[in-house]
Amino acid sequence: MKLTEDEVAILNGEKGEVMAKVMKSLVMYGDVFNAKRMVEISAPSHFVTSFGISIMKAVFDIMDEINNAGITTIEKFTVDPRPLDYDNVKCNPLEKLVFGIMYGKQEDYEEQLKKTGLKDSNAFSCTCYMEEVGNIPKKGDILSWAESSAVVYANSVIGARCNRNSALIEMFGAILGKVPEFDLLTDEGRKATWVVEVKTSKKPEAQVLGSAIGMKVMSDVPYIKGLDKFIGKELNEQAKDYLKDMGAATASNGAVGLYHVDNLTPEAVESKYTLIHENAKVYVIDDAELERVKNSYPIIWKKPDAKPSRCFIGCPHLSYNQLIEWTDRIGRELDEQKKTKVALETIFTSAPDVVAHFKENKEYHERLLSYGVRISSICPLMYMNNPICAKRAVVTNSNKLRTYTTARYYTDEEITSIAVRGDISK
Repeated sequence: MKLTEDEVAILNGEKGEVMAKVMKSLVMYGDVFNAKRMVEISAPSHFVTSFGISIMKAVFDIMDEINNAGITTIEKFTVDPRPLDYDNVKCNPLEKLVFGIMYGKQEDYEEQLKKTGLKDSNAFSCTCYMEEVGNIPKKGDILSWAESSAVVYANSVIGARCNRNSALIEMFGAILGKVPEFDLLTDEGRKATWVVEVKTSKKPEAQVLGSAIGMKVMSDVPYIKGLDKFIGKELNEQAKDYLKDMGAATASNGAVGLYHVDNLTPEAVESKYTLIHENAKVYVIDDAELERVKNSYPIIWKKPDAKPSRCFIGCPHLSYNQLIEWTDRIGRELDEQKKTKVALETIFTSAPDVVAHFKENKEYHERLLSYGVRISSICPLMYMNNPICAKRAVVTNSNKLRTYTTARYYTDEEITSIAVRGDISK
């Protein structure tokens, strides 16, 4: 990499040993990916590591070095969700004991985050780009983010520029105010090498469509045609929610960091088919292909026909609009099944500031609670990492949660019926 005089000075220790390590780490990172230079970031960072899991001693040591040197990020940052919420996600004594061991450093780590530049005590969500949370970049902004679902949203739906960074790398970029320029930060790196043609008879389930795309293109950039027929040509709240969930599935079932949707996402509207490489591959998705993908998911419950014990809805975190929609959906299903409460312990997860907004809508908040549904701001994935919890029969509408845990995936329609009915029988 070609460094400026100021960058070389930092590398040589003029701003102290810790800043030299930060710079060296970013230079080595850039060298791996053949970056030519550093570029300045232009918006606050989002960190992926939000959990004080005891085995991460190296992370805690690095944070101590940074804190002891009095170094902070240039702007206040947000971070992924907390792992625990005993009030709303109940645990038995054994689960709680294991959580106490697993996340025994949570309070200490949160204190380290505060010293480093955490925005506030509510800044824990994988959907930092929600209006209520406020970490919303602009089109063209250069970012130093991690969290795959947030990165793919920022790149695709907003049109910001960010690579799929790993934990700590995003923090180093936020401290230095610069990141290596390569891949999704470049015009060439943002061109599509796949054309995905959506030819379904109805609007595809966002989580299954994203899963199909992710498993096919892996880390490549897809240009999606035909989806605007179902979700429109305007980036309204419904379209953003759909793309949030679809994108999270592309990023977790594959490794997609950017997608373009014809006539909808900013760069596709602006540049159209010039975003597509000349020799791009084509992937056609029809009803049969979506069914094939969904049926390919392994069932890893010990008893495949077990009665589920818990349902998680909201990975990534639900928006305010989705909390409203899900309240209505549960209400309609309760009426359909002639019930007043869900039969299965059901938890909606959403950002703390979004939950606060939802609570202001007393009618909907009280309705949802009356249905027996709980709202939390945890990361369901972190909850499922507990080996005792992993033995539970958990159902979800999240393809990300399905991919990383033992949770079993169902579509929105299926999961609504299961939550109210309490079992997975047809």
